[in-house]
Amino acid sequence: MDDLLREFLTETSESLDTVDNQLVKFEQEPNNAKILDNIFRLVHTIKGTCGFLGLPRLEALAHAGETLMGKFRDGMPVTGQAVTVILSSIDRIKEILAGLEATEAEPEGTDRDLIDKLEAMVEQGMAAMAAGAAAPVAEAPPLVPEAPVAVEAAPTSGVLADQTLERPLRPGEVSLDELERAFRETAIEVPVPVAKAEVKAEPAPAAEAPVPVAKEVAKEAKAPKEKAAPKKSIADEGAGEGASIANQS
Repeated sequence: MDDLLREFLTETSESLDTVDNQLVKFEQEPNNAKILDNIFRLVHTIKGTCGFLGLPRLEALAHAGETLMGKFRDGMPVTGQAVTVILSSIDRIKEILAGLEATEAEPEGTDRDLIDKLEAMVEQGMAAMAAGAAAPVAEAPPLVPEAPVAVEAAPTSGVLADQTLERPLRPGEVSLDELERAFRETAIEVPVPVAKAEVKAEPAPAAEAPVPVAKEVAKEAKAPKEKAAPKKSIADEGAGEGASIANQS
């Protein structure tokens, strides 16, 4: 027997003995990632070595099993039917290895039945994942706008009393109703401002033409001359007084 073939058979048998204990757990815990990784590495090693040694039957079966377990590692759901097919594939690999060790050649036969089942498990799992991803999302009911909620502002200065406190007003506090009533009364008394554009300015009275100063002076100078009585001279006054004396005597 070739040394490479003997070494391959020895290592593969030891690996299968180690995995045998985990195969039962894998059947009970199909989502156990550690067990799945151990079985995957075993099948992957068998596939790679068979390609190097020229063992096509064993290589084809190991490749199909590796593909399915790789999908499980990528997140494809593990089903009980798929686990059963994997366990059947491991048993078939053991049978081929036993014949290879006995005759130093792969036993005649075909493993198409198991390969088809392994490939079918891959297709079904991928289809289920695609259907789950493409499932229509239920439309949410239309949102009904809620009535706006009035937010009551808390008094900051301590003067206004919050009506929701359900307590009597303190001295100096004003209720919101009274404050609102005061605002309304103030709003009624305030006159409506008139736009500047509508206000028409009244024309200013025309200024009287100034009277020339010279004419005013002449008028004032002329007036006393017309009204004043003629002044008597001193001689006239003396003659008047003499006549008065003569008449008295």
